[in-house]
Amino acid sequence: MARKISKFTVRVENEILKKFSYVAEYNARSANKEVEVLMKKHIIEFEKVYGKITFE
Repeated sequence: MARKISKFTVRVENEILKKFSYVAEYNARSANKEVEVLMKKHIIEFEKVYGKITFE
C-alpha cells in the first residue's frame, strides 16, 4: 500500500534554516527528513504524557 505524502510549508528566518540544514547534513539527512524525524520524536513524547493519538 502506498503512503500518502503531504506537503507542509514553514516560514523561517534564513539563519535558522541555514543552521538547521547544517545539523541535518551532519546527521546525514535532508532538511526535510530531519524535520520528519523531529516531528516523530515530538509525537512520541506527547503520547507518553497524554496517551496515544487516534483518529476515528
